[in-house]
Amino acid sequence: MNLDPQTIERLAAHLDAAETECREVHKITDDYPDMDWEDAYAIQDALRALKEARGVRVAGLKMGLTSHAKMRQMGVIDPVYGFITDYGAVADGGEIDTRRLIHPKVEAEIAFVTKRPLSGPGCHIGSVLAATDFILPAVEIIDSRYENFRFDLKSVIADNTSSARYVLGGTNRNVEGIDLKNLGVVMEKNGEVVAMASGAAVLGHPAQSVAMLANMLGARGREIPAGTLILTGGVTEAVAVAAGDNVNVRFQHLGSVSMRFV
Repeated sequence: MNLDPQTIERLAAHLDAAETECREVHKITDDYPDMDWEDAYAIQDALRALKEARGVRVAGLKMGLTSHAKMRQMGVIDPVYGFITDYGAVADGGEIDTRRLIHPKVEAEIAFVTKRPLSGPGCHIGSVLAATDFILPAVEIIDSRYENFRFDLKSVIADNTSSARYVLGGTNRNVEGIDLKNLGVVMEKNGEVVAMASGAAVLGHPAQSVAMLANMLGARGREIPAGTLILTGGVTEAVAVAAGDNVNVRFQHLGSVSMRFV
């Protein structure tokens, strides 16, 4: 690590304030170009501790930048992970207040819920499927705190991978008998199709995203606990939304998820 504990705490508070006050900041590597990967996740951990200290509950984990389309869109090459919160949950069909966000974008995701712990190294797709309780459709609303939604990988890790809101569908299914790799997804905004994809867009198979998460956590001496909700990452590039937009996403075998932006 290249940053001292005081700087890490200060940067976590800086990013937390940017989120709560809905204001853009420039990416932190502009001021701290020597920060490393450990520093980035240490800032994320400090950010999580700040939120939990004021009563926020961590509702699950998330992977980000797991689709090739999203990697190209954001100009990065490696996935990242973060956490989701209780205040980020929005009911299916519910309203999302854009006044509480900076520059929101939506992406369709396949969510997993575990029934057994998962740990790395050596976690693989078979391990994930055996430990999965059920899957369900989801839409994540991401909202980077950085100016113009531009960042590098270390900055976005520190910013909890742009986590903001998420919507879960009401249909859950056992993974047995479902071809997750070829599961089709269609996203509509205001009645127009804006994105189409399949589960294979997420690292070749969405369960691979969960396996990678377990292995990344394992490298830090952690695991995915039983009962964990995991957003596996967007299957397409993120689509910008604004007040007045209606988004509906249809998932093969899993039903649909919708929301309104106000």
